[in-house]
Amino acid sequence: MGRGFGNMAALVALTVLSVMRVGLVRGNSEGDALYTLRRSLSDPDNVLQSWDPNLVNPCTWFHITCNQDGRVTRVDLGSSNLSGHLVPELGKLEHLQYLELYKNNIQGTIPVELGNLKNLISLDLYNNNISGVIPPALGKLKSLVFLRLNDNQLTGPIPRELVGISTLKVVDVSNNNLCGTIPTTGPFEHIQLNNFENNPRLEGPELQGLASYDTNCS
Repeated sequence: MGRGFGNMAALVALTVLSVMRVGLVRGNSEGDALYTLRRSLSDPDNVLQSWDPNLVNPCTWFHITCNQDGRVTRVDLGSSNLSGHLVPELGKLEHLQYLELYKNNIQGTIPVELGNLKNLISLDLYNNNISGVIPPALGKLKSLVFLRLNDNQLTGPIPRELVGISTLKVVDVSNNNLCGTIPTTGPFEHIQLNNFENNPRLEGPELQGLASYDTNCS
């Protein structure tokens, strides 16, 4: 009986240790992703000074918010005088709800991996110097409410995959270099046309069933 109890206690202790280890690994995976972002950015004002990769998880870092389970839910680095580029590792922040990187000088493209952020509510990348296309993978963000990509250097069409996001309330892609036509179905029925202005190659709202929206658009 005593031996059986001892074995059970050892098993319980081992299980607890395993759970703790999983927690550490989980925390480090989010911290690693964010530290990869830090290393890709130029930070003259030392806004990211508290982002210490030696900590178990990033919940104590400035500009990071976590939920009760210690998972990162918000990255808020708006107006922080940052330059550099975004990293694919951001797609590992699977509980992220708010990605706020507006009003910086971030360059490069929008990582396709942001489409993995299934809990994302707000993607605010406006007022940067981001180029390339709007990834169709963003259509997988079924919780997205705010998509603000205005005042960048984006090219290509507005992905039709965005039409399937029923939660989408605000889309602003003005002041870019997008082409093609403007979607008119789904959430786009209620989005003001001035949220698409100042894209010299962007034509008006698409006319259903008449022409391919991406004619001469690349």
